[in-house]
Amino acid sequence: MNPTLEIFSQGEEVVTGQTVDTNAAWLSTQAVNMGFTVTRHTAVGDKLDDLVALLREISVRADCCICTGGLGPTSDDLTAEAVGKAFDLPLEFDAVAFEQIQRFFTLRNREMPTSNRKQALFPKGAERIDNAWGTAPGFSLQAGRCWFAFVPGVPSEMRHLFKESIQARLASRFSLQPDILVTLKTVGIGESAIQERIRTVEIPTPVQLGFRAGPDEVQTKLLFPHDYPEADMTALVESVSEKLGDTVFAVDGLGQAGGDLVAVVDRLMHAGQHSLAVVETASQGLLAAKCIGLPWLLESRYRQAVVTTGQVGDLPVAAQAIAVKMRNSSGADWVLIQLYEGDQQAFHDKNQAIVLYNGLLTEDGFYQNTRSVAGPINVKQNQAALLALDLLRRHLQHKEL
Repeated sequence: MNPTLEIFSQGEEVVTGQTVDTNAAWLSTQAVNMGFTVTRHTAVGDKLDDLVALLREISVRADCCICTGGLGPTSDDLTAEAVGKAFDLPLEFDAVAFEQIQRFFTLRNREMPTSNRKQALFPKGAERIDNAWGTAPGFSLQAGRCWFAFVPGVPSEMRHLFKESIQARLASRFSLQPDILVTLKTVGIGESAIQERIRTVEIPTPVQLGFRAGPDEVQTKLLFPHDYPEADMTALVESVSEKLGDTVFAVDGLGQAGGDLVAVVDRLMHAGQHSLAVVETASQGLLAAKCIGLPWLLESRYRQAVVTTGQVGDLPVAAQAIAVKMRNSSGADWVLIQLYEGDQQAFHDKNQAIVLYNGLLTEDGFYQNTRSVAGPINVKQNQAALLALDLLRRHLQHKEL
């Protein structure tokens, strides 16, 4: 069984929602990837008794705990004091830590406030974790069953300390056998439709199946035990992928090149040495923004081109003519064009759908598809950008359009 790990975040700003606790999410990802079972995320405000009580609880139920926040110089930074009280450990002055704090201010030609001396006080027996990015050193110690690591709440400092110090200590202290996560990434299909497509695929008991829907993709996750046979794992992933068909644009976790939709398109465009010009309507520049800085995107134009006749069949002729002109003027090999059927009221109304038409002009011909897009205007905009890029991706991967 994998060792258990908890994330403990301190700070009134976290509890009240003034600060989003991105630290817990990031640390959990790192811990799971290492082989820990993350059992809890807990946030506590700046109240000494609450901190003491939680530390004592964690010390008897978890193998490891990473605590963020509360290491600053002000009166509401209570972590070291709480640890000392929780485990009956007097605070001791660390001269090396104090010298590092002083140097931080000296190098910046600033006078160190007297309150910063507090940051050099650690519970007896704690091991200092040097912080080259700020004034707050971290520290670690064993208390009961649990090995604790205390780090600053500033995300950049926390990540630096984890990567530079804590990760290696965790690897040496614990026997870790990370599970294997394989993620199938899809676009243009929802969670319920995915579940319906793969319902006939038998998922073995040791394998955990999960889904995650985001604005740019839907992920189907298969979590395999560390010792799961590789051939069986590959076969199961292929079975699920086959059921999902050409909606799958990437598979992460099997040694293949993955990433988001733009990353996949970028690799394929580079491999084929293609160049592209884009004409956007419903996406209103978002498609180009998603591809910012990519050298194969030579030009992007926005047109307020709307067809209100109610006949989608009129779109291909108009789109192809615009694409030819765009190719001639831009010098791009390919042109990706997007039009939609529906008036401005439908575009702005979350309760009305528009019919999105995408066309791709290449040296081999003109490829097209249509999709109905609904929801608030920002959702329509994002879906329009993604579905246009997905038409390009499917052609590059020689998928059936």
